[in-house]
Amino acid sequence: MPKKIKIISWNVNGIRACVRKGLWKFVSKDKADIYCFQETRAKAEQVQGETGNYFSYWNEAEKAGYSGVVTFTRLKPKIIINQNPDNDFFDKEGRVIITKFKEFTLINAYFPNGKRDQTRLDYKLAFYDYFLNYINKLKRQGEKVIFVGDVNTAHQEIDLARPENNRKISGFLDIERKWIDKVIKHGFVDSFRIFQKQGQHYSWWSQRGEARQRNVGWRIDYIFVDQSLVPQIQKAFILPQVTGSDHCPIGIEIAVN
Repeated sequence: MPKKIKIISWNVNGIRACVRKGLWKFVSKDKADIYCFQETRAKAEQVQGETGNYFSYWNEAEKAGYSGVVTFTRLKPKIIINQNPDNDFFDKEGRVIITKFKEFTLINAYFPNGKRDQTRLDYKLAFYDYFLNYINKLKRQGEKVIFVGDVNTAHQEIDLARPENNRKISGFLDIERKWIDKVIKHGFVDSFRIFQKQGQHYSWWSQRGEARQRNVGWRIDYIFVDQSLVPQIQKAFILPQVTGSDHCPIGIEIAVN
Protein backbone atom coordinates (compact mmCIF):
# COMPACT_ATOMS: atom_id res chain seq x y z
CA MET A 1 0.00 0.00 0.00
CA PRO A 2 1.64 3.30 -1.07
CA LYS A 3 2.08 5.97 1.56
CA LYS A 4 1.65 9.67 0.94
CA ILE A 5 4.38 12.22 1.63
CA LYS A 6 3.48 15.89 1.80
CA ILE A 7 6.22 18.43 1.05
CA ILE A 8 5.86 22.18 1.65
CA SER A 9 8.25 24.84 0.34
CA TRP A 10 8.15 28.45 1.55
CA ASN A 11 10.37 31.50 1.31
CA VAL A 12 9.74 32.79 4.81
CA ASN A 13 11.58 36.11 4.29
CA GLY A 14 13.23 35.90 7.71
CA ILE A 15 12.28 32.89 9.80
CA ARG A 16 12.34 34.80 13.11
CA ALA A 17 9.79 37.30 11.81
CA CYS A 18 7.71 34.49 10.32
CA VAL A 19 7.71 32.67 13.68
CA ARG A 20 6.34 35.82 15.32
CA LYS A 21 3.62 35.89 12.65
CA GLY A 22 2.50 32.32 13.31
CA LEU A 23 4.83 29.94 11.45
CA TRP A 24 4.74 27.19 14.08
CA LYS A 25 0.96 27.46 14.35
CA PHE A 26 0.77 26.86 10.59
CA VAL A 27 3.13 23.87 10.81
CA SER A 28 1.25 22.26 13.72
CA LYS A 29 -2.04 22.58 11.84
CA ASP A 30 -0.72 21.68 8.39
CA LYS A 31 1.26 18.60 9.50
CA ALA A 32 3.31 18.12 6.32
CA ASP A 33 6.03 15.49 6.38
CA ILE A 34 8.73 17.84 5.09
CA TYR A 35 9.11 21.63 5.22
CA CYS A 36 11.70 23.41 3.10
CA PHE A 37 12.15 27.04 4.12
CA GLN A 38 14.24 29.59 2.23
CA GLU A 39 15.62 33.03 3.08
CA THR A 40 15.78 32.14 6.76
CA ARG A 41 18.27 34.92 7.53
CA ALA A 42 19.13 33.42 10.91
CA LYS A 43 21.20 30.81 12.68
CA ALA A 44 19.50 27.78 14.18
CA GLU A 45 20.17 28.90 17.75
CA GLN A 46 18.39 32.21 17.10
CA VAL A 47 15.05 30.52 16.32
CA GLN A 48 12.76 29.79 19.26
CA GLY A 49 9.81 27.44 19.64
CA GLU A 50 10.80 24.96 16.96
CA THR A 51 8.07 22.38 16.34
CA GLY A 52 8.87 18.92 17.72
CA ASN A 53 8.99 15.59 15.88
CA TYR A 54 11.07 17.01 13.02
CA PHE A 55 14.73 16.55 12.22
CA SER A 56 16.16 19.92 11.18
CA TYR A 57 19.03 20.61 8.79
CA TRP A 58 20.33 24.14 8.30
CA ASN A 59 22.62 25.84 5.82
CA GLU A 60 23.39 29.32 7.07
CA ALA A 61 25.02 32.09 5.06
CA GLU A 62 28.38 33.40 6.23
CA LYS A 63 26.91 36.91 6.15
CA ALA A 64 24.67 37.50 9.17
CA GLY A 65 20.98 38.08 8.47
CA TYR A 66 21.28 36.99 4.84
CA SER A 67 19.94 34.15 2.71
CA GLY A 68 19.95 30.69 4.32
CA VAL A 69 17.80 27.56 4.03
CA VAL A 70 16.49 24.93 6.44
CA THR A 71 14.71 21.61 5.94
CA PHE A 72 12.47 20.14 8.64
CA THR A 73 11.52 16.51 8.09
CA ARG A 74 9.72 13.77 9.99
CA LEU A 75 11.47 11.24 7.73
CA LYS A 76 15.13 10.74 8.54
CA PRO A 77 17.28 11.12 5.41
CA LYS A 78 19.94 8.59 4.45
CA ILE A 79 22.34 11.38 3.49
CA ILE A 80 22.40 15.12 4.24
CA ILE A 81 24.55 17.56 2.27
CA ASN A 82 24.51 21.15 3.48
CA GLN A 83 28.08 22.18 2.80
CA ASN A 84 30.23 22.07 -0.31
CA PRO A 85 33.62 23.56 0.52
CA ASP A 86 34.72 23.24 -3.10
CA ASN A 87 32.09 25.61 -4.41
CA ASP A 88 30.82 28.89 -2.94
CA PHE A 89 27.49 28.49 -4.75
CA PHE A 90 26.59 25.68 -2.35
CA ASP A 91 28.21 27.03 0.75
CA LYS A 92 29.10 30.68 1.27
CA GLU A 93 25.58 32.08 0.80
CA GLY A 94 23.74 29.18 2.41
CA ARG A 95 21.57 28.47 -0.61
CA VAL A 96 21.15 24.68 -0.79
CA ILE A 97 20.40 21.67 1.40
CA ILE A 98 20.21 18.18 -0.07
CA THR A 99 18.40 15.40 1.80
CA LYS A 100 18.50 11.96 0.24
CA PHE A 101 15.72 9.52 1.05
CA LYS A 102 15.12 6.00 -0.21
CA GLU A 103 12.36 7.19 -2.55
CA PHE A 104 13.90 10.44 -3.91
CA THR A 105 16.58 13.09 -3.50
CA LEU A 106 15.15 16.39 -2.25
CA ILE A 107 16.97 19.67 -2.89
CA ASN A 108 15.86 22.76 -0.98
CA ALA A 109 17.27 25.78 -2.83
CA TYR A 110 17.14 29.56 -2.56
CA PHE A 111 18.21 30.84 -5.96
CA PRO A 112 19.87 34.26 -6.25
CA ASN A 113 17.92 37.40 -7.07
CA GLY A 114 19.32 39.22 -10.11
CA LYS A 115 18.23 42.60 -8.67
CA ARG A 116 16.28 45.27 -10.53
CA ASP A 117 19.54 46.94 -11.59
CA GLN A 118 20.84 43.49 -12.68
CA THR A 119 23.97 43.81 -10.52
CA ARG A 120 23.60 40.15 -9.47
CA LEU A 121 22.37 38.80 -12.79
CA ASP A 122 25.69 37.23 -13.82
CA TYR A 123 25.94 35.48 -10.46
CA LYS A 124 22.34 34.28 -10.74
CA LEU A 125 22.91 32.85 -14.22
CA ALA A 126 26.16 31.16 -13.15
CA PHE A 127 24.33 29.61 -10.21
CA TYR A 128 21.55 28.46 -12.54
CA ASP A 129 24.04 26.70 -14.84
CA TYR A 130 25.92 25.09 -11.96
CA PHE A 131 22.68 23.88 -10.40
CA LEU A 132 21.34 22.36 -13.63
CA ASN A 133 24.65 20.56 -14.23
CA TYR A 134 24.49 19.21 -10.68
CA ILE A 135 20.94 17.84 -10.87
CA ASN A 136 21.70 16.34 -14.29
CA LYS A 137 24.65 14.56 -12.70
CA LEU A 138 22.37 13.16 -9.99
CA LYS A 139 19.90 12.09 -12.67
CA ARG A 140 22.63 10.25 -14.58
CA GLN A 141 23.51 8.44 -11.35
CA GLY A 142 19.95 7.15 -11.17
CA GLU A 143 18.68 9.48 -8.45
CA LYS A 144 15.09 10.72 -8.67
CA VAL A 145 15.41 14.42 -7.95
CA ILE A 146 12.81 16.78 -6.54
CA PHE A 147 13.97 20.36 -6.18
CA VAL A 148 11.98 23.04 -4.44
CA GLY A 149 12.39 26.69 -3.63
CA ASP A 150 12.36 30.31 -4.66
CA VAL A 151 13.74 30.25 -8.21
CA ASN A 152 13.34 34.04 -8.50
CA THR A 153 12.04 33.82 -12.09
CA ALA A 154 8.51 33.69 -13.49
CA HIS A 155 8.54 31.18 -16.33
CA GLN A 156 5.65 32.16 -18.60
CA GLU A 157 3.40 35.16 -19.10
CA ILE A 158 0.68 33.48 -17.05
CA ASP A 159 3.10 33.32 -14.12
CA LEU A 160 2.92 37.04 -13.36
CA ALA A 161 0.14 39.59 -13.37
CA ARG A 162 1.82 42.19 -15.60
CA PRO A 163 4.22 40.54 -18.04
CA GLU A 164 4.40 43.48 -20.45
CA ASN A 165 5.64 45.81 -17.71
CA ASN A 166 8.39 43.45 -16.58
CA ARG A 167 10.13 42.12 -19.68
CA LYS A 168 13.29 44.09 -18.90
CA ILE A 169 13.24 43.33 -15.16
CA SER A 170 15.32 40.54 -13.66
CA GLY A 171 12.89 37.80 -12.77
CA PHE A 172 11.25 37.86 -16.19
CA LEU A 173 14.17 38.33 -18.58
CA ASP A 174 14.24 36.03 -21.60
CA ILE A 175 17.61 34.62 -20.56
CA GLU A 176 16.25 33.65 -17.14
CA ARG A 177 13.07 32.14 -18.54
CA LYS A 178 15.09 30.12 -21.05
CA TRP A 179 16.90 28.46 -18.16
CA ILE A 180 13.58 27.09 -16.90
CA ASP A 181 12.92 25.87 -20.45
CA LYS A 182 16.24 23.98 -20.22
CA VAL A 183 15.27 22.47 -16.88
CA ILE A 184 12.08 21.12 -18.44
CA LYS A 185 13.93 19.92 -21.54
CA HIS A 186 16.26 17.93 -19.28
CA GLY A 187 13.35 15.94 -17.86
CA PHE A 188 12.12 17.93 -14.87
CA VAL A 189 8.44 18.83 -14.55
CA ASP A 190 6.84 21.91 -12.96
CA SER A 191 4.51 20.02 -10.61
CA PHE A 192 1.93 22.80 -10.28
CA ARG A 193 1.37 22.84 -14.04
CA ILE A 194 0.48 19.13 -14.01
CA PHE A 195 -2.81 20.12 -12.39
CA GLN A 196 -3.35 23.81 -13.12
CA LYS A 197 -2.91 25.29 -16.61
CA GLN A 198 -4.46 28.70 -15.90
CA GLY A 199 -2.90 31.94 -14.73
CA GLN A 200 -3.58 34.23 -11.74
CA HIS A 201 -1.90 31.79 -9.35
CA TYR A 202 1.03 33.50 -7.67
CA SER A 203 3.45 32.84 -4.81
CA TRP A 204 5.00 36.31 -4.26
CA TRP A 205 3.55 39.81 -4.06
CA SER A 206 5.20 43.18 -3.60
CA GLN A 207 4.61 44.66 -0.15
CA ARG A 208 3.69 47.96 -1.78
CA GLY A 209 0.36 49.13 -3.18
CA GLU A 210 -1.76 46.35 -1.63
CA ALA A 211 -0.45 44.02 -4.34
CA ARG A 212 -1.38 40.88 -2.44
CA GLN A 213 -4.94 42.01 -1.78
CA ARG A 214 -5.30 42.82 -5.47
CA ASN A 215 -3.47 39.61 -6.49
CA VAL A 216 -0.88 41.48 -8.55
CA GLY A 217 1.81 38.87 -8.08
CA TRP A 218 4.42 36.55 -9.52
CA ARG A 219 4.77 32.77 -9.42
CA ILE A 220 8.48 32.40 -8.71
CA ASP A 221 8.41 29.49 -6.23
CA TYR A 222 8.42 26.00 -7.70
CA ILE A 223 8.54 22.30 -7.01
CA PHE A 224 10.15 20.50 -9.94
CA VAL A 225 10.09 16.71 -10.05
CA ASP A 226 11.93 14.18 -12.15
CA GLN A 227 9.69 13.09 -15.01
CA SER A 228 9.76 9.51 -13.72
CA LEU A 229 8.01 10.68 -10.53
CA VAL A 230 5.09 12.40 -12.26
CA PRO A 231 2.71 9.41 -12.00
CA GLN A 232 3.25 9.49 -8.22
CA ILE A 233 2.35 13.17 -7.79
CA GLN A 234 -1.18 13.18 -6.39
CA LYS A 235 -1.55 16.89 -5.76
CA ALA A 236 0.30 20.19 -6.26
CA PHE A 237 -0.91 23.44 -4.76
CA ILE A 238 -0.27 27.03 -3.72
CA LEU A 239 -1.53 28.40 -0.37
CA PRO A 240 -2.04 32.15 -0.92
CA GLN A 241 -4.24 32.42 2.18
CA VAL A 242 -1.24 31.64 4.42
CA THR A 243 0.47 34.85 5.48
CA GLY A 244 3.66 35.60 7.40
CA SER A 245 5.91 36.44 4.46
CA ASP A 246 5.73 38.25 1.12
CA HIS A 247 5.76 34.73 -0.37
CA CYS A 248 3.23 32.01 0.38
CA PRO A 249 3.77 28.25 0.82
CA ILE A 250 3.56 25.84 -2.09
CA GLY A 251 3.40 22.06 -1.90
CA ILE A 252 2.96 18.62 -3.35
CA GLU A 253 1.70 15.24 -2.20
CA ILE A 254 3.58 12.26 -3.58
CA ALA A 255 2.75 8.56 -3.25
CA VAL A 256 5.70 6.28 -2.49
CA ASN A 257 6.05 2.58 -1.82
